[in-house]
Amino acid sequence: ALAFIGPRLDSNLRRKLQPPDKLIQRSGIKKGMYVLDLGCGSGAFTTFVARVVGEKGKVYALDIQPKMLKQLEKKLAKPENKDVKNIELINSSAYESPFDDDSLDLVYMVAVLPEIPDRVKALQEIRRVLKPGGILAVTELLPDPDYPLKSTTIRRGRKAGFVLDRTSGTLLNYTVRFRKPKNDL
Repeated sequence: ALAFIGPRLDSNLRRKLQPPDKLIQRSGIKKGMYVLDLGCGSGAFTTFVARVVGEKGKVYALDIQPKMLKQLEKKLAKPENKDVKNIELINSSAYESPFDDDSLDLVYMVAVLPEIPDRVKALQEIRRVLKPGGILAVTELLPDPDYPLKSTTIRRGRKAGFVLDRTSGTLLNYTVRFRKPKNDL
């Protein structure tokens, strides 16, 4: 998403179409987790997730566009977010994250995977950084011009070596949750 549409990506309308509590529940985000918000944009869901993982957890908000991270930085500086201290902003691509192997509990993406030119490379990087048994949650929304069918998302995840855990939602707004195999070498 381009930086000039960032505010629209983090709007009340979007929260009605994609409620943060549903995203969190469908993705499997829990207290104490170390979570990567891949392609975080202006942070439509970042602060909600940060509050759920709590002070013992952490959210890494990664985006390739510095302008989007600036918008998130401004959002975090607002008084209503002064309690949120467990978010680290990272300017990087989906191909080269700064994480150690097997270091994250969960990676989630909202309307991001179709935007990534080399999805295979990105999914390999996600698999590298997830702990064995870790979760990859991919959420898509139909108004997105790059919206893929659920079956396409499932095929991409499986092809990258992930195991399908569950799907939820509707044709208009779905989440596909994968797991990194526990015996992944």
